[in-house]
Amino acid sequence: MTSFPILLRLEGRTCVVVGAGRVAAAKAAGLLNHGAQVVVVAPKAVNWIREKARSGKLAWRRRAFSFRDVRGAFLVVAATNSAASNGAVFRACRARGVLCNVVDDPEHCDFFYPAVVRRGPLQIAISTDGRSPALAARLRRELEKQFGPEWGPFVEHIGKLRQQFLGAGMPLENKREQLAELAGQKAFLSFRRQLVRATRRGT
Repeated sequence: MTSFPILLRLEGRTCVVVGAGRVAAAKAAGLLNHGAQVVVVAPKAVNWIREKARSGKLAWRRRAFSFRDVRGAFLVVAATNSAASNGAVFRACRARGVLCNVVDDPEHCDFFYPAVVRRGPLQIAISTDGRSPALAARLRRELEKQFGPEWGPFVEHIGKLRQQFLGAGMPLENKREQLAELAGQKAFLSFRRQLVRATRRGT
């Protein structure tokens, strides 16, 4: 079975991370960056998690995992160093219909973390369905060279123009043609030249 590709909005949703080591902290940081309400469950935690808990950025349940910890969660990440503990987390999620990711254990994952190239609102996600994260990381590095930082402002630019076109009183077919031109290679190269000139003037 292949995975269904999807981008999720996590604003205001409860996401639970079981474990509080370096890997768990990285997962919690990613969830926080996307607006999730993060709950960490672990008896001990690295300094980053302790600091975020003290500042109220996340909630830290300072104890061992319990089945009730997945109640009301949108998704759960299991990142302990114990296969038995991770397995208990996965079973609890399955029992309650909660999405679960067990780090470095593809057989116990309802979803995978893709390797992502981010350029502002542009996101290019690469996944191997958990078969080779190293390959996904290599492809991400190659795409980062192909899609430079100018792609972020370009996507913002065409997004604003798209809204203008959608509000204009023109036939639907004409709108489609205009939108296709906005996203075309010629439009991108023109925008990049303008961006370079503006940068040079700024320096």
